[in-house]
Amino acid sequence: MNKWKKKQPATIKSFKRPTLSGDGFGGRAGFFLFRALTNIRQNVFVNVVTIGTITLALLIVSLFLLVFVNLENAAENWSERVQVTVYFDKELAPQDRSILREKITALSGVSRVSYVTRDEALKRFKSRLRGQDTLLEGVRAEVLPTSFEISLKRSHRETASVENFVTDLKRIPGITEVQYGEEWVRRFNSFLNFMRLLGALLGGFLVIAVIFIVSNTIKLTIYSRRDELEVMSLVGATSFFIKAPFLLEGLIQGIVGSSLSIVLLFGLYEAFLHNAGGFITFNPVTSGLNFLPLEYVGGILFAGALLGFIGSLTSLKRFISA
Repeated sequence: MNKWKKKQPATIKSFKRPTLSGDGFGGRAGFFLFRALTNIRQNVFVNVVTIGTITLALLIVSLFLLVFVNLENAAENWSERVQVTVYFDKELAPQDRSILREKITALSGVSRVSYVTRDEALKRFKSRLRGQDTLLEGVRAEVLPTSFEISLKRSHRETASVENFVTDLKRIPGITEVQYGEEWVRRFNSFLNFMRLLGALLGGFLVIAVIFIVSNTIKLTIYSRRDELEVMSLVGATSFFIKAPFLLEGLIQGIVGSSLSIVLLFGLYEAFLHNAGGFITFNPVTSGLNFLPLEYVGGILFAGALLGFIGSLTSLKRFISA
């Protein structure tokens, strides 16, 4: 009896499950990936529908982002026109000019300061009235004022910031007449804030719609294979073992769908650049229209992968308990 007890541990060890080639993190990951790819091949139509839905949904979001980014760039270019001008009745001596420039540059928010002489002011006047030279007959440079043109940094182009800057500017001795197009600045900033609010609302609505559509499409994919999930549960497969291939499948669907949306968006962008001249009044090639920055492209790819993963995860909860 004692001998049998001593041999029992060795007998139990002899029934230990042998190590499989799929054991370990790398082996299991490879197995799950193989299962996910096999599932995709065996259910081509359902996966094509899912990937197509993700592609279309993300294409709409990407197209909105492309328009929004270019509107922001256009607004940035327009905001550079927010310029404060200081006028003088006489030509400033080089020393006085240098002292005033230093005092202006020392103010918070100044990006660039340029001095405009009377001769340069006359040249600009003539260029703006090109074709109407008769109106400038007898006009001499002496009748025009000299000025400092001050460009502000982007963070100081809001209405309140410009007004504060002008107040500080007028405190500098020697500066009396200051103009900055107060009404234009106020209207421009109101328009810019409205566009940003509208973009945030539309963008939020699109994101919610995309999540809803993709999640339900993936749910249909999982539902079509509910029998497979039930059989695997009945034969003793763990929850993670069942879920992992489906989660990877959703991840692959999301990456492929988001990649296709970027490719299609780039195709639409190129087609617009080369064919829009016939139905719009400006040349899009020279107007500064840009494709999405790399960080946005990376964000869309990540969003697609996340959509596929979360869509599969939430859909699996209906059939498999944690």
